[in-house]
Amino acid sequence: MNHKFKIAVCAALLSAAPYISAQQDDGTPISEKDSTSHQEEEKATIAVSNIKIDGQLMALETHEDGKFKLRDLEEAWHYDSLWLNELHSNADLFSDMLLEIQNGPEQDSIFVVDLPTDTLKARLARMDEKTPFKITYNSSLESVIKSFLTRRRDLMQRMITASQFYFPLFEQELDNQNIPLEIKYLAIVESALNPKARSRVGAKGLWQFMYSTGKMYGLDVSSYVDERHDPIRATKAASKYLSRLYDIFGDWDLALAAYNSGPGNVNKAIRRSGGYENYWNIRPFLPRETAGYLPAFLATMYIFEYAEEHGLQYKKADRPYFETDTVHVKNLITFDQISKLVDISTEELEMLNPAYKLNIIPKVEGKNYTLRLPTSKIGKFVSNEEEIYAFVKKELDSLEKPLPNMVTAKDQIRYRVRSGDYLGKIAERYGVGVSQIKRWNGLRSNNLRIGQRLTIFPRKPYIAKTSTKSNSSKSSGSVVSGSKIHTVRSGDSLWTISKKYPGVSIENLREWNGISGNNLKPGTKLKLCDCSS
Repeated sequence: MNHKFKIAVCAALLSAAPYISAQQDDGTPISEKDSTSHQEEEKATIAVSNIKIDGQLMALETHEDGKFKLRDLEEAWHYDSLWLNELHSNADLFSDMLLEIQNGPEQDSIFVVDLPTDTLKARLARMDEKTPFKITYNSSLESVIKSFLTRRRDLMQRMITASQFYFPLFEQELDNQNIPLEIKYLAIVESALNPKARSRVGAKGLWQFMYSTGKMYGLDVSSYVDERHDPIRATKAASKYLSRLYDIFGDWDLALAAYNSGPGNVNKAIRRSGGYENYWNIRPFLPRETAGYLPAFLATMYIFEYAEEHGLQYKKADRPYFETDTVHVKNLITFDQISKLVDISTEELEMLNPAYKLNIIPKVEGKNYTLRLPTSKIGKFVSNEEEIYAFVKKELDSLEKPLPNMVTAKDQIRYRVRSGDYLGKIAERYGVGVSQIKRWNGLRSNNLRIGQRLTIFPRKPYIAKTSTKSNSSKSSGSVVSGSKIHTVRSGDSLWTISKKYPGVSIENLREWNGISGNNLKPGTKLKLCDCSS
């Protein structure tokens, strides 16, 4: 049975219309008769692709332009793309929030905002009555609030809008773990509600999990999947982690500080302060970023609570809802195939399914992977599952080379130092820091000797060197006309490029060209071998 999880972003849903009226190109309605004849013309443009499943023929209808037309059991709501545009546009705000937390308000800034100190004190006192956090006025908090309302006003406005998608999801998971619902504001401070956010030290996702902490709380990382980017799974993990931190400190302010810098740094700050256990008393002894962390959280909570008083408004869609469903995927399938079959852009799929690193949903024994779609598309997928999987199998079987093998990031590896290796190169290969490698191996200098064995806890999926060599040797003999370079063209992706050159995998292209994401710019030269040229 397919498990489904539905998110309703706004409490008020528009009543579904009994039918969806059609319009002509000039915007005038089509009469019922005209609409019928229009449908008959459409049917005439449809071809049928027959696919065998267990000896039986099944049909997938396609238009003349090659697009598929899957029939759903009932009419679905139209999907309003305003939300995806809004979420996409927020992706660059993560760095703005990070700078605000690390640096705090500019010392020479003059805040022009109608917020008298007495008014702020009264509002903070009312907030304190409703929350387990210790909300009291101090000048540092006032500076952050006024900075958010002036220099970061656009960021806050965008967060208020994007929160309509994420907050209902957060609230359900926080409630399940008996965590204060106000913790939802922490995701704004951590990632500016960007599920693909990545910090300079390697923390990822809405809740900014490091590899080891994410692993500890059940977040899987492999060559296909990084569940730190998955909104639901990462929120569950964050709730469990925060609950454990609260059990340790018995104070939500300190739990948040520990979430940012680790319990050890909070304990050190308590000792250095002479035993104080109030966040504001130990704040001078915390790392700089953590010192700005709780004020940013409380300032965000204040702005959401008093948004209307400061002229911040929700930018609602024409249809004030955004609903999605999930369905368990039974076989391997790519985003390109889903896009083609259920008529949804790959950009939308990436936004709704950020945990899939290569735009491929794998099939792995013992794992249940889900596909999230708008409700207007989910029915098409569920109603045509057999035909979809049959089409996918037929298409994959016709490829000249298989999809890249599933590679899981190991908890620990033993690396043998080779000629030309140095700590920075090894650290980059496995997504860790030079200082971490030195600490794990008790190294006092950066010097290495050939043959030396190093213990490493990789953040990136570990790909055995023998596999890479074998692929490189194959690729050098398979590249068309002996070419070692591919020039990226419009529409190219790592997946399509790897299909053009037998023996060259997506992981090869990433490693040989120092690529971490999936975006490619037309005109970029990509190496097709492990070569210097």
